[in-house]
Amino acid sequence: MKLFGTKQPPVIGLDIGSSSVRLLQLSRHGPSYRVEHFAIEPLPPGVIVEKSVQDIEAISEAIKAAVRNSGSGSKQCAVAVSGSAVFTKAISLPANLADADIESQVQIEANQYIPYPLDEISLDFEVLGPSPRNADMVDILLAASKNENVESRQDALDALGLKTRVVDVESFAIANAFEIIRERDGIRNTETVGLFDIGHDLSTLLILRGGRVIYTREHPFGANQLLEEVMRRYDMSAEQASFYRRGEPGPDDFEDEVLEPFMLNVVHQISRALQFYSSSSEFSNIRTIYLAGDLAALDGLTEVVEQELGVKTHVADPVSGLELAPSVAVSALTKNAPNLMVATGLALRGFD
Repeated sequence: MKLFGTKQPPVIGLDIGSSSVRLLQLSRHGPSYRVEHFAIEPLPPGVIVEKSVQDIEAISEAIKAAVRNSGSGSKQCAVAVSGSAVFTKAISLPANLADADIESQVQIEANQYIPYPLDEISLDFEVLGPSPRNADMVDILLAASKNENVESRQDALDALGLKTRVVDVESFAIANAFEIIRERDGIRNTETVGLFDIGHDLSTLLILRGGRVIYTREHPFGANQLLEEVMRRYDMSAEQASFYRRGEPGPDDFEDEVLEPFMLNVVHQISRALQFYSSSSEFSNIRTIYLAGDLAALDGLTEVVEQELGVKTHVADPVSGLELAPSVAVSALTKNAPNLMVATGLALRGFD
C-alpha cells in the first residue's frame, strides 16, 4: 500500500485518533464542498497509545459504528498514519528524468536516507515541482512508514469489508484541510502560518506555507492532562470529569484553580514549540496561529494565547461555511469541528 495512494473520489475520511474515530465525507458543491456524512465514535482507553494501534478489533468496532451512524454507503476510505510513525525526506532529482527513472532513483535514495530495510516499509513519493534552488531539478518528497503502521489500519478496514483507497500522513492531511481555511480567511498562499494541534496525549506544531508543511514537531502534552487534573482534584470518574467538554458547569473553583493554569500551560507549550521552530532551517516569522484538536475551542483559550504570545490566534474550523446535507448532525459537527482537520484533509483526497 502506498502512503500517498491513488486519489479517486469519493472517499470517506477516517481519522483514527487516540480517543475517537472521526468520519467525514464530502461532495463537490460548486467551487466549494458540502458535508454529506459525519460521525464521531469514542475509543476505549489504550486502543491507540502515542499514535500506535494496540487493539485492531476495537478500532474496527468503532469504525463500524461511525460508518453506520453517519449513514454513508461508501466503501472507499482514506486513513492516515501519524507524523511520528513516518519518515519524510525532501530530495532533488534532474527534471528531465522519465517517470520510470524517477521511481528507480527514489528507491536508490530511499536506501540511503531511510533507516529501515526497504522490505519492512511502505514507501511512496510525490513530485513537489521545480526546485527553487536549481531550475534543472525537481523537488520530490519521500514518505516511508513501517509496514505494521500501515497494515494495522488496513486490517481494521478489511474486517468490515471496507477498502483502503488512500493511506496518507496526518500532517499532510492537516495541510490539505487548511487550504479550505486559508481561502475562507483570506490568508495569502505565501504567508507562513502556525497550527498547534492539541491531541489526547501528544500535541503537534505544524508550520504551513504554500500549501505544504515546512516544519513539524510533536510534543508530549495533551488534553488528557486537564482531564486527569480534574479527576484528581475533585475525585471524579473520567465521565464525571468531562463536564467541561459537554459545556456543563463545574466546581466553583474550576476556572481559577484548574482551567486557567491549564490554558497558561498551553501557552507555555506553544511558546516552547515555537522556540524549537525558531532554530530550524525553515524559520520565518509567523503572524497567525490556529488551534486544532481536542480542546482548541475551550472558551477563552484563543484570547489567552493571543494575549500572552502577541500573535493573532484562531480556532481551526475546516467545515465552517460549508453546506451541510440534511442528515448531518449540525450541533455535533460544530462542537467537534476543531478535531476534524485530519478527517477533512483525508476526505479531500478524493478530489485531487
